[in-house]
Amino acid sequence: MGMETGPKLGLLEGLMTHRAMRRYTDEPVAEEDIWTCLKAAVQAPSGGNIQPYQFLIVQDPDKRLALAEIYRRGWARYGTAIAPTEFPDDASRESWERNNRATIHLAQNLEHVPVLVLILMPSIDMTVEDDEGPMPVGPTHASVYPAVQNFMLAARSLGLGTTLTTLHRIYEDEVRQLCDIPDRYEVLALLPLGHPTGRWGVAPRSRPAERITSWDQFGQKRSP
Repeated sequence: MGMETGPKLGLLEGLMTHRAMRRYTDEPVAEEDIWTCLKAAVQAPSGGNIQPYQFLIVQDPDKRLALAEIYRRGWARYGTAIAPTEFPDDASRESWERNNRATIHLAQNLEHVPVLVLILMPSIDMTVEDDEGPMPVGPTHASVYPAVQNFMLAARSLGLGTTLTTLHRIYEDEVRQLCDIPDRYEVLALLPLGHPTGRWGVAPRSRPAERITSWDQFGQKRSP
């Protein structure tokens, strides 16, 4: 699967070749393209069609820099905490190191990405109750992340790269203060949006579908 973008890019090809992009050019992103991604995002399903999210588009260079500095502080702590001390084999080590280099590059250059998208969600509880007690049908987040995925896939169709990041949440209060976000909102995700330097393609997965899928009862497997 190649580098095709735009109207001719099939839905399944876009799904299969979408991957996290962490290196970008400094080419601006057209506002029309941002709107296309936003319009795709709000078409995602949500519980009761409540759409419990807001989007905050950050393009101002000073605010991008401030967000990047907050992100880097989070990465400095988190990256150290999760770094493995051993690997099962050389291939696993090389894969981790390759991904880590890209992650470090994003942290070091986040302010140069032309658009940073913050995904906001009000702190609400969707649990309802009847005479038998509470009915925990799922967290509010379940009605937000489909919109995030729609946004990212729309970006893929336009040849734009994204990746879902959450390290800013380590210092979430500072992010809220920087962007005048009311306290009642969680800042669920930060999506860099720009023209990627990497290649689209099917990303390797250590757990293929047949390994993690059961049929009719847990543990009963089939081969594709």
